[in-house]
Amino acid sequence: MTLPATVIRFALRKVQPTTQPARTDIVAAMSAFSLPIFKYHPDPVATGSIKPSDAQCRACGQVRGFIYTGPVYSTEELHHAICPWCIADGTAAEKFDAEFTDIGWGVPADVPKAVRLEVSQRTPGFSSWQQDHWLYHCADAAAFLGPVDGSAAGAHPDAWEMLFHENDQSGWSYEQTRSYLYSLSRDHSPTAYLFRCVRCGRHLAFSDSD
Repeated sequence: MTLPATVIRFALRKVQPTTQPARTDIVAAMSAFSLPIFKYHPDPVATGSIKPSDAQCRACGQVRGFIYTGPVYSTEELHHAICPWCIADGTAAEKFDAEFTDIGWGVPADVPKAVRLEVSQRTPGFSSWQQDHWLYHCADAAAFLGPVDGSAAGAHPDAWEMLFHENDQSGWSYEQTRSYLYSLSRDHSPTAYLFRCVRCGRHLAFSDSD
């Protein structure tokens, strides 16, 4: 099993301490080597949706070393309260009737129900400025790669093309569009959200702002 480089680097820092490690450091290091694999969100640590934490998961009651920091759609307040493992196996979704991505609109008809459920209930979501939503291609959900700025989006011509035509219906001019795309920022509004098709490898993107 291949782990994301971000997770490995974090774990190695924890297992090679210069002083006696705290218990939570040991837990985080051990957990890093068994983080769940999410097909549609392959590196949630790098995207910021999962972070090292000594918080207790409300679904399983354990301190696993990592906690989910993205949106949760539930009647209960679950901010920073669910571990990645309880997302991956569906425990959190079942226990709290929770979803982690609102996929109520924009889902192509050829995307199977099983895929929709995996994205909404067993995949970490991500935070955006307005309303998060997933992208799809080849009758499947795409893999979320993270928030990006204009330079990173421009490295993928297929994603850049999507962004360039995103506001066509609003009547934006070429100069308006160009100025907007070059103002995209990973950490400040507006932001682009990059995806990759799990079947053909095509890159996709959408953007939003505050």
